[in-house]
Amino acid sequence: MRWSFRSVTPTLFASAMRMSIAIILGFGLATANVSVVINAVVALAVTYLPAVLRRDWGLRLSPGLTVIVTLAVFLHAVGMLGLYEDVWWYDHLTHTLSAAIVAAVGYAGTRALDLYSDAVSFPPRFLSLFLLLFTLALGVLWEVLEFLARIGAMSLGVEAVLVQYGLEDTILDLVFDTVGAILVALFGTQRLSELATELHDRLS
Repeated sequence: MRWSFRSVTPTLFASAMRMSIAIILGFGLATANVSVVINAVVALAVTYLPAVLRRDWGLRLSPGLTVIVTLAVFLHAVGMLGLYEDVWWYDHLTHTLSAAIVAAVGYAGTRALDLYSDAVSFPPRFLSLFLLLFTLALGVLWEVLEFLARIGAMSLGVEAVLVQYGLEDTILDLVFDTVGAILVALFGTQRLSELATELHDRLS
């Protein structure tokens, strides 16, 4: 049987990344690296989120969106092995991808509410601005969590689970969060319309 890249389905790709995260978790346990273990556990849990949404809420994420969600947490888990420190652009990549997912969730939820309720109406321009502000707000919250995690780890004398590299890093993180939100606003809204419709049906 001849193998080709075309035979790699999104489901198979997502499963391969989930297995890789499990391997990273095993490595973290073997080396007693708490930050790697915790981030890998969280990443592994997120990979099962699409299946949980489908089972408990009847929401079916598209194969492409499932792969993107899995890819985001996979890259973060890999980054904890040292890529965040060794590759200058790696943090920018993961922040852009994660912000795109946050923006996608914000768009799907807001669009579903728009379809559900006659009391609210979100014009396209307002929705684009909302996506940007929503993503940036969660980005700021994440940066605050990183700062608190660093302070807490320093006070306890342990390695931080979330790492912050200073004010310049925080500003760059927010810049690439903005990039992720803009990418969704420009190219992702049509692809998310099906998810928004499913959310609307659940609200109904």
